[in-house]
Amino acid sequence: MNIFDQFRLDDRVAVVTGAAQGLGYAMGEALLSAGARLAIVDIDADKAAAAAERLSARYDGRARSYAVDLTDEAAVVDIAARVIADHGQIDILFNNAGVAHHAPSESDDYDAWKRVVDIDLNAVYLLSREIGRHMLDRRAGSIVNTASMSGLIANVPQPQSAYNAAKAGVIMLTKSLAVEWADRGVRVNAIAPGYMKTEITRPFFDEGGPMIDRWMNMTPMGRAGEPEELEGLAVYLASDASSFVTGAVFSIDGGYTAV
Repeated sequence: MNIFDQFRLDDRVAVVTGAAQGLGYAMGEALLSAGARLAIVDIDADKAAAAAERLSARYDGRARSYAVDLTDEAAVVDIAARVIADHGQIDILFNNAGVAHHAPSESDDYDAWKRVVDIDLNAVYLLSREIGRHMLDRRAGSIVNTASMSGLIANVPQPQSAYNAAKAGVIMLTKSLAVEWADRGVRVNAIAPGYMKTEITRPFFDEGGPMIDRWMNMTPMGRAGEPEELEGLAVYLASDASSFVTGAVFSIDGGYTAV
């Protein structure tokens, strides 16, 4: 077999959460370019529909949008069933949706803390559980969770204990599910991005300032990453090219956590 054939995703169905924009959009497009069909799952129905329309125009109508609040257990159960009913199967799940929150721990609002944990960790578990059941029945599937380098280190100077704790939880959940499901055909891995430029963060990086300067000085490559720099890894982890990879966490951070 040609090595490049191992990266093909023809006839596979991929679910990517938070794919209406940013990192999720880039990874979803990468999966489409490798031949997959894409279910864009996002809380913003209008943005998800617009993203699906743009991508479908470029990739033979293979993108479809689904609006859902991933912190609602009943809604998660329903969306998993809807995607399976619409496409017949789910082969790939990217749990990418997430939020960040900066606040000093001694004065943080508990509702704000819970919102971060619900979206960044609990929602990852809920959708992994629902789609994982389907994959386990088929004895095949790849789940990829978007963690963060903040789940590996307490990056500074921003106070974000809720985000750090939730992303560290994603990493341990990834390893736990990988071990539980390894002998039943389902692989579970995580990516841990560093500072990335997205639609939301790009103006912040472009404006610069003392905090940006500090972050870039602590990053050996001296710059933030681009969403497209996750695409190769996304296809690798979704495809047969990574068939012996499970329970792994890939740092994509310009060397930040290596120092």
